[in-house]
Parts: sequence; structure tokens; C-alpha cells
Amino acid sequence: MNLGSSLNIVLVMGSSPDALRAKTWSNGRFSNIVAMNNAWNIRDDWDYLVYPEDFPPERRPQSVNSSQAIIEYNEYVPAQNEFGGVIYIGGTMAFTTAYWALHVLKPDIIAFVGCDMIYPPNSNTHFYGQGTADPLRDDITLQSLEAKSIRLQAHALEQNCYCINLTSLEQSRLVYPFVSEAEFFGDNLAAVITQAAHQIDNSYDHEKIRAVKTQEKALNYLVESGDYWRYLDQLDAAKLQQIDRQWLSVLS
Repeated sequence: MNLGSSLNIVLVMGSSPDALRAKTWSNGRFSNIVAMNNAWNIRDDWDYLVYPEDFPPERRPQSVNSSQAIIEYNEYVPAQNEFGGVIYIGGTMAFTTAYWALHVLKPDIIAFVGCDMIYPPNSNTHFYGQGTADPLRDDITLQSLEAKSIRLQAHALEQNCYCINLTSLEQSRLVYPFVSEAEFFGDNLAAVITQAAHQIDNSYDHEKIRAVKTQEKALNYLVESGDYWRYLDQLDAAKLQQIDRQWLSVLS
């Protein structure tokens, strides 16, 4: 990574209560701000908004300016397919959005906020109150969120891209280096990113990455339409669980 030039940093913004911290962040650090689902309400200078077909119309923005774009399934499904398809990616919007950004925006850094997929009991699940914890639903593609997180970083590494987490939480299902708000917006960002990249480079086993990608290709669970739920009788949960275990072994 060339830290001598300006970094292409993409912010992926989810809907956890922690995401509200991004409301006051300077956009000067980001090349693009990508919101998912309801996160467009957090700040009005987002560049892209990604949501699925079933996202309620009343929750969508009523208007967008000329510099903003809505990304729906007809754009993000082809991007998913470039990385093996939604069954391997994980059928939830945090991963859907990140792979789309990786494919289209070609970032050096994907910085996440509000995407930890941690839902403490007796507290708001989302910044707007109580919502459905989509990543925790019983779904064959979401047996291990940590495995899907590792897979994303492994594919990002092929594009010399690193994932970091700007969360203020102590836990996250995204197993990426935590970078504090003070570090990210401080004067030594290059050093912070270099340290995070070094941590990732030394933690990922590239031989194991090649092996699990070969297994995915052999299993051939690609549904080009993205409608994998129509083919559940053709999918083996145990085989997908085995692939998840292999992805988990990639990270030392």
C-alpha cells in the first residue's frame, strides 16, 4: 500500500446505535460514504445507499441529490457473483454492501461503523430503536458471521485493500483491527493504517485461503440471481459449515 499518496477510504455505515457517532465526523477522511438500509438518516452527505428489494418504501429517502446514488439488487448481486455469490458471502447487508464497495469503488481501506452485529439484551438494537437483527436470523448462509468477515478481508487483500473497524464497542462480529475515532481522525493516520495492515498481513494464511476457495469452487453453490432461498433443498448446511470452519482457520 502506498501511503505516500491519498488513500481511497470508503466508510460503510450500518444502523447500530454506535453508528450515530458518525453523524459529526468530517467527511474529509473518506473518498465515499456508503450507507445501508436506514443508515442514510444518520447524515445527509452519503454518496451511496444500498438496500434490498424488501426494504420498505416508506423508509427510503424521498429524494436524492445529483451526487448520490441508490444501489439495489440489480447492481449488488452481480458484484456478489464476482466474489463467489451470496451463499458464500453471507446473506446480510453488511457483507453485501462491503463486497459491492470492494468491487465498484476499489478502496484501499474499508472502514466500518455500526456494523458489529452485536445485540445486547434489554437495549436498542438500532439507532432508531428496536429493529430486526437480520444477521442473527436462522439462515444457511449466516452460520458463522466471523467466518464471513474473514472471507471478506481475504478477498479484499487480493485488491490490496484492508478492513478496519471504527466501532467504540469492545466486541464485534467483524474480526478486523479496531481503530479509535481519535486515531482515525488524528495526525498520524498513515502510521495507524500501516499498523493495521501489518497486523492483517501477518495474520492471514494465504495457502489456506487458496485451499478454501478451491473447495468453494468445487461445491459450486453459485445462484446468479441471488435468490438462494429458492434453492435451499439443493444446499447442504454441513458442507457450508465446513467451509466456514476453513475460513476461520485462515486467521491465526
